[in-house]
Amino acid sequence: MPVTRGIYIAGEPGAPRTAANATTFPLVPPPSRSAGPRYCIVMLSAVGDAVHVLPVVNAIKRADPNSHVTWVLQPGPASLVEGHPSVDEIVRFDRSRGWRAFLDVRNALHGQRFDVVLGLQDYLKAGILTAMAPAPVKLGYDRARARDANWLFTNRRIPPHEPQHIQDEYLEFTTALGIDSTVVEWNIGPWGAEREWQREFVKQFERPIVSLVIGTSRTQKDWIADRWGELADALSGRFGLQPVLVGGRSTREEATERVILERTRHKPVSALNSGLRRLVAILDASALVISLDTGPLHMAVALERPVISLLGFSNPLRTGPYRASQELIVNAYGDMWNGARVATDRRMDRMQTITVADVIAKVAIWKERYAEGRARSAPNS
Repeated sequence: MPVTRGIYIAGEPGAPRTAANATTFPLVPPPSRSAGPRYCIVMLSAVGDAVHVLPVVNAIKRADPNSHVTWVLQPGPASLVEGHPSVDEIVRFDRSRGWRAFLDVRNALHGQRFDVVLGLQDYLKAGILTAMAPAPVKLGYDRARARDANWLFTNRRIPPHEPQHIQDEYLEFTTALGIDSTVVEWNIGPWGAEREWQREFVKQFERPIVSLVIGTSRTQKDWIADRWGELADALSGRFGLQPVLVGGRSTREEATERVILERTRHKPVSALNSGLRRLVAILDASALVISLDTGPLHMAVALERPVISLLGFSNPLRTGPYRASQELIVNAYGDMWNGARVATDRRMDRMQTITVADVIAKVAIWKERYAEGRARSAPNS
């Protein structure tokens, strides 16, 4: 498959549908002004979802560089996409403010007029915010997929579709708009001065970096702390890699970090809580990423970094690495199909079945197929 930096060209099996090969309908009225159409995207969280929205935003901008994109989302993922060249405006929804967060968004949107609102998130809070954004077209999920009666807040809906990868699901919106999304592009950086920080960060290492994403937002997606420590020693001793712990600083991540640092012979470097923009720089400089089912996994895919994904709670066909690093998936989820349909159930207690040997086997595949001539600890040029 032809690949450029951060861009995938569709056409292989499993590629997203495009305006050329799928039913479309005219959802975007001609703009009533000389500028291009104005879009408002409602997608509040989380980081992985924000990464999946970026190809939608980039497709809109490619279709009409004069279009204007406003994005309503929470402060955490906002810190990842702030400054993105395809995002014109960010309206923050700070849920910690309770009901006042809705007033903040209403005030921020006051006086604006959009041509289309894209309701990419299907729960009640997002539906209320979709209702607040003034537009003649409010595009959301079909009734079967719209949770929390979210369909009540939209007046146009994408056609029904069998379960598929979340990235392809979001690209259904561009198809419905008649926008070509054949090129899947993220462009998440590093940008500008972030390169200088990246160069300074990697100067401390003499070996290629392997970033370990050790925490998630759900306990059912986490892995056992002792096994992270054993894996870190193997990565250092057997494969000559420099483990770097990345992610946030939640209570569970701190507990895992403590176990790893206490029990490893070759101490990893902890870069927890570095912030999402610096995390982009760290992942970009990594020869390998080993990640749980969480946002940095998808950031690594967007950066074209090889990623070993540890998946058990959710179906890899839905939330795994998008059309990349497929042979590096550690699949504890099991059978990914429910008859002829992609399975969508959540499976508890599967992550603890993953052994260190399972992950090391994938590291060996990485070394054989990816590392030779491509492993590096220096930033991309």
